[in-house]
Formats: sequence, structure tokens, C-alpha cells
Amino acid sequence: MSTEAGFLAALAGFEAMTTARLAWLVADRPASEAFAIATGATRPPVPIAALFARTPTLAACWRAEGARREPDRCAAECADLGVQVIRAGAPGYPAQLLDDPRRPTVLFVRGDPAALDARRVGIVGTRNATQRGRETAASFGHDLAAEGVVVVSGLARGIDGAAHRGALATDGAPPVAVVGSGPDRPYPVIHERLWDAVARRGALISEWPPGTAPDAFRFPLRNRIIAALVEVLVVVESRESGGSLITAREAFERGVDVFAVPGPIGLRSAVGTNMLLRDGAAPATDVADVLMSLGLDRRRAGRSRFDSRPRPTGLEVHLLEACRTEPATVEQLALRTGQGVADVAMGLARLERSGWIRETAGWFEAVEEWADLA
Repeated sequence: MSTEAGFLAALAGFEAMTTARLAWLVADRPASEAFAIATGATRPPVPIAALFARTPTLAACWRAEGARREPDRCAAECADLGVQVIRAGAPGYPAQLLDDPRRPTVLFVRGDPAALDARRVGIVGTRNATQRGRETAASFGHDLAAEGVVVVSGLARGIDGAAHRGALATDGAPPVAVVGSGPDRPYPVIHERLWDAVARRGALISEWPPGTAPDAFRFPLRNRIIAALVEVLVVVESRESGGSLITAREAFERGVDVFAVPGPIGLRSAVGTNMLLRDGAAPATDVADVLMSLGLDRRRAGRSRFDSRPRPTGLEVHLLEACRTEPATVEQLALRTGQGVADVAMGLARLERSGWIRETAGWFEAVEEWADLA
């Protein structure tokens, strides 16, 4: 006797089965009835009949698919692989997806979907990542997981894989992956062990049943699920187009906070992230930026002191070091740094405004402790 899981797994794997068509088929009816409608064993309701009328070859295609994808066999395959088949609204289905206008009708999950019950941050980026980008993604993944935040990504080559490796390197929150093929079809193949590790520690989620190939069209669809699952999305590196920008757009549409790691102008892997910053994304220069967005910044916790002053950069670093040696005037600092008086004066103004130096009668000296400003 075929189970609900078998009928769902069979339908989700039909040729020409889109996310919208599957939603129509199973809406408010058992999966067994939906299977009968799709394969012609039961008279279709008006929307499906109209669909068959518009695309005459579809009805024949699905009849053939029904014979090829036998529900008992599909259910057994999922069970053998340890894949849970979770229909929208059933126990284990992520609550974050329930009200999404493009929610998946069914999910195929290896691992524990309860991993999503914690705070969640998505980390995505280009497959053609630089070494710096991979290191940044791994660092963010590690530090977020160590703080109890679930790292959600797509297990792709480059940034995604690095983020999950970082998350797996700590005993913190379990990672969650949303993939663009069947949960038994690692892509890229070199990530097979990484897929297994994510499924073992957290959850590996797919919209498609076992055996589904990593066709190109599935990855943009996968990205909407990542965007819908997370509270914050961090794009580490991105070219001028690609999947990470699609995920960012999906996140913007859902009101999810989007962060981007700034990159050097002219570096192709930073073009997309710099575009996101231009278009309103927040800069992520440290994992603390993301934790603050979640309300989880712990730098002020406990009895340890916390210096909230913005860190000096560029010329400001050299000016601060010079002021630490002894008090100096603008002219003296211009001589010591080899910079113009106007540039030095602006740098000193920024340092004074940030609380790093104080000025007394034209002499500038460093303020070593924030408490000294009181």
C-alpha cells in the first residue's frame, strides 16, 4: 500500500512538474488523489483540466511518469536513504516557510529539520571565490555557529562550502543546507563528504526527491528557499550577476536584512557585493555586525569593558600613533606623516569626533581609555 510520502515523492519527480503545478495538484487533497488526477486515473478539476487543454502533451507525459515513478518504490527509496518527506503544514515543515507566497509544497530532508528552530543567518556568494573570500566565509560561519546561530547556505563550490566548513569546525549550532538537486545527489561531487557532514550534524533540505539531477534551473528556485528561511543574509563575494544576487533580491522582497562584505574596487568577485552596498545593503565588516542585527551582540556582556569607538583606518591610524607618542600640532603631524595640512586636519577631526584624541589649545593627544572622555 503506497504511503503519502511515496505519492509526494513520485509527483515531485515528474517530468515537467513545476512548483506551481505541484501546488495546484495537492492543494486541499491527499497526495494519492493528486497522483490519480495527474496520471489520468481520476477526472481532473477545472484548473488541471485547463492546464491539460493548453498543453496537450502534458497529460500523456504524466501518464507515462506515473508508470515510471511507482509510489511504493519512491517511498522505499526515501526510507533507505534516510530522507524524510515533509508536506507543507505537516510536523517538521519549517514554520518560516508556511506563509511564504512561493513556499515549497513538499521538502525532502536528510537530518533534523528542528535545526531551523534556532536563530538563522544565510551566507552565500560566488562559486569563483578568492582565497580571501573563502577565509571570510569560513570565519563568519565559524563565529556565527559558535554563538548559537544556524548557518544556512547552498553547499555550492566557493563561498557556500567555505561557510559550512566554518560552521562545522565548532561544536555550536548545527548547519542547514538547501540544495539544488535530490538530497542524494551531491553537487559538486567533491562536496560529497561535506553534504554528509551537514546532514549528520544539522539538516540538508531539497525541494526535489532522491535521484533528481542538479539541473541549472533548479538553483534559482533553491535560492528563494534560502532567503525565506533566514533572518539575515550575508553575501561575502559576488560577481555582477549570479545566484547570490538572486538570493539577495529574494531576501529584499521578503524584508530580510541583507549584508554585503565590501571588496576592492575593480575586483570582479566584489562587483556584486559593492553593488548591493550601493543599493542599500548593510556592510558586514565583522561578524559582530550580523550579531547586532539579530540582537545577539555580546561584546557588552559580562564585566569586561567594551570599546565602542569606530576603528581608525588609513591616515587616521598613523595620526593616532603619532599623537600617542606626545601631543602635537597639526603642522607637526603633517611633517611626521608626510601628508598635507588639510588632510591631516580632516583626519584629526574624525579621530576627535570618534573619541580617539582630544584637542587642547591647538595640541592633539591620544585618549587611551573611553572612560577618559567622561
